Amino acid sequence: MMKTIKVLGSGCTKCEKTAEAIAGIAAERGVDIDLQKETNPEAIMGYGVMRTPAVVIDETVVHSGSIPHRTDIEKWLA
Repeated sequence: MMKTIKVLGSGCTKCEKTAEAIAGIAAERGVDIDLQKETNPEAIMGYGVMRTPAVVIDETVVHSGSIPHRTDIEKWLA
């Protein structure tokens, strides 16, 4: 089943790097994902996120406040 992954943030450098890292690792591992970038402040607040970048997988917030580590991304994609 394809995972829907959203990167929440203003479009800042850290947010872009987070999205690139997730896309790159998913491609390496042959995992199909639907990667979306959410920049709307109201939508981001709707997830209760105070610090970005944040990562939401299948509507569950799994990370916020920094670029996630590779090992975390690999766990999410497993």
